[in-house]
Amino acid sequence: MFWPMLAIALGFLGIAVLGVLAIRVFIEAQRLGHQVTRTTERINRAADDLERAAVRLAATGQTLP
Repeated sequence: MFWPMLAIALGFLGIAVLGVLAIRVFIEAQRLGHQVTRTTERINRAADDLERAAVRLAATGQTLP
């Protein structure tokens, strides 16, 4: 009777550990997703700034003799 109860307890413990690890992975995946979103927004802002600077530089270059 001892071994079956031990097997059930260890099985439950294993499932609990896997559940905790799954939650941690989910949280880290969400954090990574938010970081990717913020980085994409920063890259887009930098690209817009670069495009505006290039337009100004091109306009300045057209006015030169």
